[in-house]
Amino acid sequence: QSFKLLGFLDVKNVPCSRESVLYGSVGSLVVGLGHFLATSRVRRSCDFAVGGFICTMLGYWFYCRYNLAQHRIRQRMLKEGMRNKILFEGSSLDPERKQTGNEGSNS
Repeated sequence: QSFKLLGFLDVKNVPCSRESVLYGSVGSLVVGLGHFLATSRVRRSCDFAVGGFICTMLGYWFYCRYNLAQHRIRQRMLKEGMRNKILFEGSSLDPERKQTGNEGSNS
């Protein structure tokens, strides 16, 4: 079953959302607890924890989505290269075939 964060973000089906929420919660804990240990102010530490959650979650979200986009681009290029390899293998357009000046004559 899926879990919707804030009513619209489906954590199970949206790529990078689960990891972003998990890293955001860890970042929230670290920032909030660190601020509390430094200042002993509870309310201000909770504010910092919420800010830490948002910053960490969004930071990891953009990092993960960027890497996912790069991975998809590399995957598409590899797929296109494999298709071209199969299509042009053995033909005159094959880039791996040795190109010599007297290819057609045997003398």
